[in-house]
Amino acid sequence: MDMEDPLGPLDPDFAAQFSRDDRRPACQLYLISPADVSGGFADRLARALDAGPVAAFQFRIKDVDQHAAAALAEPLQRICADRDVAFIVNDSIALAKRLGADGVHLGQDDGDPRDARRVLGPTAQIGVTCHDSRHLAMEAGEGGADYVAFGAFYPTATKTVSHHAQPVLLSWWSTMFELPCVAIGGITPANAAPLVRAGADFLAVSGVVWNGDEAAAIVALNAAMADALTGS
Repeated sequence: MDMEDPLGPLDPDFAAQFSRDDRRPACQLYLISPADVSGGFADRLARALDAGPVAAFQFRIKDVDQHAAAALAEPLQRICADRDVAFIVNDSIALAKRLGADGVHLGQDDGDPRDARRVLGPTAQIGVTCHDSRHLAMEAGEGGADYVAFGAFYPTATKTVSHHAQPVLLSWWSTMFELPCVAIGGITPANAAPLVRAGADFLAVSGVVWNGDEAAAIVALNAAMADALTGS
């Protein structure tokens, strides 16, 4: 069930008045790993990153101890570094520190961005999951986060969804704050355009890339983002 945002519902007419600020950089891809990154996954990651622009890659695996996680992460981190793609660790400030990762992404139960900043230093990219809540996003910003993530915008099989966000949230955020926002949840080339037009700075994608031809998906997603702002 969705938590009530203390700020109350957003006026849906807000979106009708919104137009994306041309001074903000173009929307970019934020690629999230599948649950299994063993075997031939490193080759798939390299193929995806070579297919088109990707701003960041999030290493997200569950139920593996830190030593095993680090062993899985290191070859992927090198692939990202070679292509100037930010390597972000999900959930674990300690693993991000151990790897010397470019940053960490924190869920609401994974720690405070202030703690992450203290451990990881001034240049780390720190992101926070804010679900469908303006209140949580403003708290994250006040805590020193470098970006906030909203979603899920569409149904997704990647993880259990209990929060459903509307595109108007992206419009409100990008009008009020310079801090970048990430849209996540069931995003495909077919449904990406409304999120780009609403103001998303990044589209976080996982299943749409790894459940098929990863290179073709990256090409199609980048094309969809470009088309969204040219009206084609």
